[in-house]
Amino acid sequence: MKKSLGARTLAFPTPVWVVGTYDGEGKPNIMTAAWAGICCSQPPCVAVSLRKATYTYGSLMLKKAFTISIPSEARVKEADYCGIASGKAGNKFTAAGLTPVKADLVDAPYVQEFPLVLECKLIHTLEIGLHTLFVGEILDVKAEESVLGEKGLPDIEKVKPMVFGPEIRTYHGVGAYLGKPFSIGKEL
Repeated sequence: MKKSLGARTLAFPTPVWVVGTYDGEGKPNIMTAAWAGICCSQPPCVAVSLRKATYTYGSLMLKKAFTISIPSEARVKEADYCGIASGKAGNKFTAAGLTPVKADLVDAPYVQEFPLVLECKLIHTLEIGLHTLFVGEILDVKAEESVLGEKGLPDIEKVKPMVFGPEIRTYHGVGAYLGKPFSIGKEL
């Protein structure tokens, strides 16, 4: 029997993504966000939800561009720091020992040390409540060659992305391979 837990953010897991923006003076900033995901395949898009109170919110509204840098498990401390500290108070890149790189196609920085990066232009915003949903069209994906697998695509076991457990507030690595999508179910 299932127990009702009420209306809560308990969908597992959510990604650990680091959103990169420039402010009005061109200062690079990064913020860790977990309310995010792929939201469309054609055109390829991501959605990320941010509170208006964040420094990143204002920069994203101003520049209409952002990056998503996907940290590996080895960078959990840096990713967590970027979700704790405010870009208003200082330079999170410097404090976390990370390197900002200007994206090629959008006016936003990404994190050099993180293995996978999405360059996105803002195409939609939606006020939901405490958060605003930002939809960005993915204009380019950059990956370290060391994380590429078959067919030249990122290998999840090489990227080693992290996931976040909402409400319970925990970080986890990605688990073991379970099977090939759109195939294993055919066994039923």
